[in-house]
Amino acid sequence: MIDDERLACFGVVASALAGHAVDVAPGESGSSSWTDGQTIYVDPAVDHTAIVEAIAVQASLIAAGSLDASVVRAIGRKNRVAVRYLAVEGHRALLANADVLPASLASLADAEVAGRSRSAAESLEIATGSAAIAAAPAQFGEIRPKRVLELIGRGVNTADHYPQGHVPRRDGTTELEELDDGEMPTDGDEPDLFSSPVGGGGFIGKWLKKMLSSTRAGSSGGGPPGADSPTHRTNAADRGTGAVSSTASARAEDGPDATSGGVRYPEWDVNNKRYRPDWCTVREVEPSVELAASAAIDDAIAFRRPLARLGMGLHRRHRQAQGDDIDIDAAVGARVEVRAGSAPDEAVYLDSLRRRRDLSVLVLLDVSGSSAEAGTVGKTVHEQQRVAAANLVVALNDLGDRVALYAYNSQGRAAVNVMPIKRMDDHLDSQVLRKLNSVRPVAYSRLGAAIRHGTRVLEERGGTSRRLLVVVSDGLAYDHGYERGYGAADARRALTEARRVGTGCVCLTVGASVDSAELRTVFGSAAYAVVGRPEQLTSVIGPLFRSAVRGAEVRRRSSVPHA
Repeated sequence: MIDDERLACFGVVASALAGHAVDVAPGESGSSSWTDGQTIYVDPAVDHTAIVEAIAVQASLIAAGSLDASVVRAIGRKNRVAVRYLAVEGHRALLANADVLPASLASLADAEVAGRSRSAAESLEIATGSAAIAAAPAQFGEIRPKRVLELIGRGVNTADHYPQGHVPRRDGTTELEELDDGEMPTDGDEPDLFSSPVGGGGFIGKWLKKMLSSTRAGSSGGGPPGADSPTHRTNAADRGTGAVSSTASARAEDGPDATSGGVRYPEWDVNNKRYRPDWCTVREVEPSVELAASAAIDDAIAFRRPLARLGMGLHRRHRQAQGDDIDIDAAVGARVEVRAGSAPDEAVYLDSLRRRRDLSVLVLLDVSGSSAEAGTVGKTVHEQQRVAAANLVVALNDLGDRVALYAYNSQGRAAVNVMPIKRMDDHLDSQVLRKLNSVRPVAYSRLGAAIRHGTRVLEERGGTSRRLLVVVSDGLAYDHGYERGYGAADARRALTEARRVGTGCVCLTVGASVDSAELRTVFGSAAYAVVGRPEQLTSVIGPLFRSAVRGAEVRRRSSVPHA
């Protein structure tokens, strides 16, 4: 059985296939798959392949406009019509979405049946007629008109708000696609689902093929965690890279968003499914600087290339010979020239180029006691994660992004210490690097409170439309009264809150031998990577960071009320 957290990760695939943000949630055990246009419900007890096929069919119905309000109202409570309609429309929708599906999923469509209809309205007409219709395959699930109409009754029309049909972004001109720097993930990495042209041969298609051919094992274990004795270590001495990219589902964590003020933050009580308001006190503590601390770091040049086009903003050029909009001032001037009998200047267009950096990044470095453990390549986890954080900050600063670096640890809920190594407006100089190299790992890790504070700093001081929170941690969330499942659930919730307000989240673990399944319980469906050495980050940060930034943009857009 696939758990809720794993199902939530499928939301990014469903969203790509449906053409807008869609969640994936567990339905009743033993029931057929169905969708209300905003959430796809699947039976979590079926095998991996059946879930992928169900998502492909339901997302294609959404993309093809099969749940248009007028069609669903016409079906009403006529169960026979709904069954016959799906038996035709399901094939048509899959065929219409074939350019974003791998062949194994596109083959679910019967071309002969799909050819009988050119639209949802025609499929409905066939369904209400007397012509014989072959039963729909079990993978097609069912249509529940009442549930769709309930959603429409709350003011959400799943078809009116989005264009019918999935429009592949192949020309690279849309805002999301322009962020792609053309890097290809390695075979060991999960694909960046929002980069590359959409299509059966693209990353989405390839990832779906991978999911159809294999089932990932996910089990966690270990005894009770402690700040100095983490339980999710493995025996790998020098592991390679591994990354998981996704955008979180808003439904993945139950309950409303938290609000916080000052330096007091709420905490998610997973046992009672509610927040503890003003539960944690976060203090910004100036780190001490050791006189002998080095200002040297490893060469960060290798980190620049994968991040070079991340967060590029629009630069508007006026009076161009061609472009994507009219330059009103130039057009008026040209008209005046014509009326005056002069030859007008034909450069009356606006052109938009992505040349302006539009990204603020906050790197949050875990300096709790557990990071003092021995890691790979003969260095402690702290030493390697400190190098990774420094390289990221230097590379992003050199590229022109607004970047901050904070370290954190805790000693109970009333003493969550966040140390500003570099604030957003600070210059990156040798003093910053000495601060970083002076920090020593001690105490515990109340990760959720640190994430909430980092998110707040980004919102208030970032100053850009795109925001990215990068958590560099071994993934052990532990403190007094913050043990095992409780701490992991609060950290997941804090990451979900950050993404809901449009902040992309990436979690990096460097140099630690950790269990990926255990990390998933802490980082949830946020994008994360586990690497054995800092230099291995260069192969994953491009796809990982782009996925997080784009996922945040999708969430911001989907949260904007439609007219």
